[in-house]
Amino acid sequence: MSKLKHHDITEKIIGASFEVHSFLGNGFQEVIYQRALAWEFSQRDLQFNREIEQEIYYKDLPNPIGTRRADFVVENKVLVEIKAVIELQDVHLAQALNYLKAYKLEIGLLINFGSKSMTFKRLILSQ
Repeated sequence: MSKLKHHDITEKIIGASFEVHSFLGNGFQEVIYQRALAWEFSQRDLQFNREIEQEIYYKDLPNPIGTRRADFVVENKVLVEIKAVIELQDVHLAQALNYLKAYKLEIGLLINFGSKSMTFKRLILSQ
């Protein structure tokens, strides 16, 4: 039994991601993986929302300064950001961590379908 927060959810997400990459391989655009992943999530009885628009605020400004959309929020607990790049870069990690802050979530997965083998990073936002 893992002590990682939301381990049961992240395990299903990672399994679904490996299934998608195993079937499709690399070389497609993100949206293709996103659609396949949505299907796999539903097969695993995972509740999810795709590309929920989240307002971004700055300091004490009353109005948002913009919006962002993460690829998925699963079970209202885990943020999933997908990429289809040869190699994950620091900028992708920074983006996913910023999304965690904006969505007020603690746990996220950054998943890359663009390399020969699917790779992922588990993200934890310390409060």
